[in-house]
Amino acid sequence: MSDAAAMPMSEPYALRINRNDPHLVASDGRAGHRLPATRILGVPVSVIDMPMAVRTIIDWALTRRTSMICVRDVHGIMCAQEQPDLRAAHERASMITPDGAPLTIISRLLRAHGTGRVPGPTLMEEMFAATQGTGIRHYLYGGKEGVAEQVAANFARKYPGSEVCGLECPPFGTVSPERDAGLTDAIRRAEPHIVWVGMSTPKQDIWMNDHLDRLPGMVLIGVGAAFDFHSGAVKRAPKLMQALALEWLHRLMSEPRRLWRRYLVIAPAFLWKMVRQPEPRNS
Repeated sequence: MSDAAAMPMSEPYALRINRNDPHLVASDGRAGHRLPATRILGVPVSVIDMPMAVRTIIDWALTRRTSMICVRDVHGIMCAQEQPDLRAAHERASMITPDGAPLTIISRLLRAHGTGRVPGPTLMEEMFAATQGTGIRHYLYGGKEGVAEQVAANFARKYPGSEVCGLECPPFGTVSPERDAGLTDAIRRAEPHIVWVGMSTPKQDIWMNDHLDRLPGMVLIGVGAAFDFHSGAVKRAPKLMQALALEWLHRLMSEPRRLWRRYLVIAPAFLWKMVRQPEPRNS
């Protein structure tokens, strides 16, 4: 395993509490590039921080390791409680990043001290910045009509050494098998190293799981609303609110009708489930 994919100092604890967990395998195993994780309500959350995430993804991209990365928040954890397809995607993911502060804090309380926030929008920007001049090609898949084009244009201005080799706004709702096959063929022909999937949870995670075998040698990363943020369609929280873990409040105030249930109902339910969850076994 390369230095880029080296595990953080909390690896021994992560491996200990996940003994016999199929999500963790030896580095020379069939899925050897999975990262150690803690489980939060049954969902593996990687022991990772932003610098390590960027280094690892670049390593996987350059070595053409077929990989799937989920960016997880409380809403996604709760969705997984009732959706087997989403749980299956988590078990297959090579990396599951803690998007919000709650998952980061809980991971650290479980002694996974190497864990830091890896939000989808920030990860996307850090990756475009870090891959300038490397030959790594990006493909943008998702968003409303015109959003992916605007994201590509904005990143081309900000990070002129980065390369977007294709983009597509898939139809909203159910896609016919024929149309899906055509969209998948277009991605393959573009030969990207990284495919950014800008849908929503659980749709993007299930899509990645369904298409992983059809897109060999690519890193699929589901980043949800990141397309909206980077296109300028939705304004992200100020840096201070991000630093104070109040980005959720900014989003709630910006889109109360769409997000009130996520933050005022689902989040408290998550905390209640965590209180009732048995302490992880350390032996």
